[in-house]
Amino acid sequence: MITATRWGAHCLAALYISISSGVVVALQYNPAEPLFSTLSLELVVPYGSFWRALHYYSSQLFFLLLLVHLAVVITENQHRYDRAQWIRLLSSVPVALLLLFTGYILRGDTTGTSAGMIAENIALSVPFIGKTINGFLFDLSASSLKKVYAQHLVGLVVIGGFFAWNHLRRYQTRLRYHLPLMALLLACSTALPAPLEPDHPGAGLIAGPWFFLGLQELLRYLPAFWAGVFLPTLFIAILFFLPFDNTKLRPVLNTITLGLIFYGLISLLSYNRIFGHG
Repeated sequence: MITATRWGAHCLAALYISISSGVVVALQYNPAEPLFSTLSLELVVPYGSFWRALHYYSSQLFFLLLLVHLAVVITENQHRYDRAQWIRLLSSVPVALLLLFTGYILRGDTTGTSAGMIAENIALSVPFIGKTINGFLFDLSASSLKKVYAQHLVGLVVIGGFFAWNHLRRYQTRLRYHLPLMALLLACSTALPAPLEPDHPGAGLIAGPWFFLGLQELLRYLPAFWAGVFLPTLFIAILFFLPFDNTKLRPVLNTITLGLIFYGLISLLSYNRIFGHG
């Protein structure tokens, strides 16, 4: 339990840094001119490049630590919550993924444009409620990035907080417990600018976010609904109903591991297809 708690506390610390730096970035951001405001933040605003990099790297670290925390909780069989509580808590993970994903869209560069295209196509592929989902989350053609900006800034944060609030209160985020993590983020943010790709290379070379490369590759072979909705929903459903009994849990975890390995391999295939031309 100590291991899972430690990872959870680090994850929460990274989230706090992401939110704090995100407020600074949001003050300079204009969803009507996404790429221009992002470039202005990088080139004109004092220390703007640092704050954008801090928000970028802390958000990436938060999501990665969240996945590690979840993996530790499951492998150590610590997910013995009431089933309704477990489903509610686990629902915060796809919300966190959407937060990260909408952040990519808001960049307004090649990756952001690609992410938006992928998101709308997947949302619209959902039978009966696809337009409603797209209208709630993205709606890029009608509202530009204003709706994505509102969801990233407020909507998804509130939804994620609702799902995870009772769980978050168990972790301590005192400064002295997270000094190495903060030092790492400060060093990365100072030395490594956050990625930005203002030039659009062409349809064959467009790449979405790193965590969507595998899905992007699946979209080459499967319809948007099956690749972008059915398979991710199936994976989440398996996590929702993980068995508590160790003898039943192990085969399920082996299946999940094989699925993740497969996704990693097709992500590498997609990466090589897109970036291996030069």
